Amino acid sequence: MAVGIAVFGVGRWGTHLLRNFLQNSDARVLAIVDPFVENLARVAKQFELDDRVFLTTQWQDVLELSGLEAVAIATPAETHATLITAALKQDLHVLAEKPLTLSVADSIQLCQLAEQQQRQLVIDHTYLFHPAVLRGRELLRTGQLGDLRYGYAARTHLSPVRSDVDALWDLAIHDIAILNHWFAEKPCQVEAKGSVWLQSELADTVWATLTYPSGFRATIHVSWLNADKQRRLCVVGENGSLIFDELALEPLTIQWGRFERQGNQFKPIDQHREVLNLPQSEPLKQVCQHFLDCVQNHRSSEISPGWLGAELVQILVALSESMRQDGKAIELS
Repeated sequence: MAVGIAVFGVGRWGTHLLRNFLQNSDARVLAIVDPFVENLARVAKQFELDDRVFLTTQWQDVLELSGLEAVAIATPAETHATLITAALKQDLHVLAEKPLTLSVADSIQLCQLAEQQQRQLVIDHTYLFHPAVLRGRELLRTGQLGDLRYGYAARTHLSPVRSDVDALWDLAIHDIAILNHWFAEKPCQVEAKGSVWLQSELADTVWATLTYPSGFRATIHVSWLNADKQRRLCVVGENGSLIFDELALEPLTIQWGRFERQGNQFKPIDQHREVLNLPQSEPLKQVCQHFLDCVQNHRSSEISPGWLGAELVQILVALSESMRQDGKAIELS
């Protein structure tokens, strides 16, 4: 039985969510909510929607629609707590765009409410469904890279520029989610510094450092005012480096190479490049299918549940506090 769903917010990302749900036979789109009439008109024309899909600027109008079982929320982050709370109290399942909220307390309350209501709360951390991320995790678990030394990531572009969160919350959250997923742990200490150029109090460029309980350390650079678009993450081990470059023709590779000590010299040996083959799939399509499976099977997400979203919010709050204190190291419990 197809899940009756409403999509809240059809801006850039919400339109992609809508497309995937419209194309999925396990979903039945009943309503679309957006505060801007022109957005509603655009998607109605783009997807040739008929009168069976209710279009409205008022989210309260859809919560009691007959047959509605779930909502997908792709609205500004500051609206999430209100919308998710209302949906869960109406016994609706929720797929929410990242970040879950802007507050650790709000995020925890939503997770607890979802459990009380016995509803699914899944967060759209799209990269956790990316074939390269899934394969990268498998590779790291084999131990082939040897002892892991450090990691680094760069995520830059020239727009879009958000006005609800800064570049840290918008961009670094992806790499933090991937690293946590790969290592099955979260940072115990974080540091960050940022620079503001475009909007008061919203950092456009951020440099962050994450230290994990294992001793692994990763640096992340994000910016939305850099014309040099980058989507690159690397984990360096004693036997080689795992490289996820989303913009490359071959996005997941291993650059093998290690040192052999000869007296007081270190000689590079076993150097070669290996391309890891990946299946072709759209990560967001997998997110939507995963959410529908969780709803239909009454099963909590094992990949991106609300609690994972709350954990990432905690890390981002700590990084923001470090930025506020000019890079002071912040401990995480």
